[in-house]
Amino acid sequence: MIARKFGFQVDEVELRWGQAVSPDDVEARLRADDSKNPYRAVLICHNETSTGVTVDAAGIGRAIHKAGHDALYIVDTVSSLASIEFLMDDWRVDIVICGSQKGLMLPPGLGILGVSKKALEVASKGGGSPRHFWDWEPIVRENRWGLFPYTPATLMLFGLREALRMLVDEEGLENVYARHKRLAEGVRAAVRGWGLSPVCEDPSTASNTITAVRMPEGVDSNELLKHARERYALSLGGGIGQLNGQAFRIGHLGALNELEVLATIGGTELAFADLGVGIEMGSGLLAAQRVFSGAMSRREAVAALAAAD
Repeated sequence: MIARKFGFQVDEVELRWGQAVSPDDVEARLRADDSKNPYRAVLICHNETSTGVTVDAAGIGRAIHKAGHDALYIVDTVSSLASIEFLMDDWRVDIVICGSQKGLMLPPGLGILGVSKKALEVASKGGGSPRHFWDWEPIVRENRWGLFPYTPATLMLFGLREALRMLVDEEGLENVYARHKRLAEGVRAAVRGWGLSPVCEDPSTASNTITAVRMPEGVDSNELLKHARERYALSLGGGIGQLNGQAFRIGHLGALNELEVLATIGGTELAFADLGVGIEMGSGLLAAQRVFSGAMSRREAVAALAAAD
C-alpha cells in the first residue's frame, strides 16, 4: 500500500492469512521476470504481527541469489529484530527496516535502518522515490563527523544504547533468542491446552514474538479484549483486517519473563470464564507451566539458585 502511494508498481504474493511466503515462489517469480520492466526490489515482512507468522528471510535471500536477480532485498524487522535471529550480511539483505518500540524495548519514535553498500549506491544514482528528510546521503556524510543533518532524538538514542547494552552485553543475543523461543512455546502450549487454533497454519513458521489465536465459533474476540482490559487491566491484541472479531493476539517479546507470560495466560482464562467461553479453567496455564518447568535443566536451576545467593 505504501509503495503504491509512492507510484511503484507492486506484484503481491497472494496468501491465506496464516501462511508464509515461500522462497521457491520468490525464486520462480524472479527467474520469470520481464527484463524490460524488472523488479527493483523484493520486500518482505520478517515477522507478521497480525497472523503470528515468521517468514524464512534467510531462504528468500538464498532464492534471490540463486535466481541471479539484481533486485534489492528489503526486510521489515519491526517485530523481530532483537527477538528472533536476523543476520543481515549472511542473508544478503540490502535494507533492514526497524522501529524502536518492540524488541528494542523503547517507546515509539525511532526509525532504524540497516543499509548495504549496494543499496547506498542505488540511492546515490537517484533510485527510489523523491525525498528530502529521508535522504540517506546527508545522514551518512554528517555521521562521519558524529553530526546529524537535523535535530536528533537524543534521549531515544541514549535509551537505545542502554537497550543494546542489556541485550548484547548483559543477556547476550543467543540467550535473548532462546528466551523468546521458550516463552513462545509456553504460549503455544497454552493455546493447545485451551483447544483453540493459532492463526499461523504451519508450526515451523510460528512467531516467537506474537501468537494470534482464533476464537471459538460464535465468540467475538473484541468482547474478550474489552472485558480483559476493563476487568483485569489485561491488554490483549485484537484481530486485524479479516481477523477482526475472529482472533486475538498475545504478544511475548522484549523485557518479558515466564511469570509475566503465566499471568497473561491466567488473566485470559479468567476473561474466558467470565464471558462463558467453554474453556476449562487452568488448562492453558498448566500446559504453559509444564513447558517452563521442563525448559531449565536441574544443573541450570542449581546454578541459578547459587547465583541468586
